Amino acid sequence: MLDAVTLKEIEKIFAITDAMGIHREALVIPLGTATPGRVRKLPSGKIEITVDAEAPFDEWLKGLAALIRAVTGAV
Repeated sequence: MLDAVTLKEIEKIFAITDAMGIHREALVIPLGTATPGRVRKLPSGKIEITVDAEAPFDEWLKGLAALIRAVTGAV
């Protein structure tokens, strides 16, 4: 379980979003976690990625691209 998001987790998130062609400036990654974690599009157009507090991070990360596609409509 994760209490706070560190640079280590952010770099893993960036590896996924970079591969999807999403600019890092288009992301908001809170340093806190939540249950459940979520991905949502903010009114500003940025994508907020909140890491799940209870799911093992690497397991949660496996589904991140699908969550991003779901909120952005990307294929």
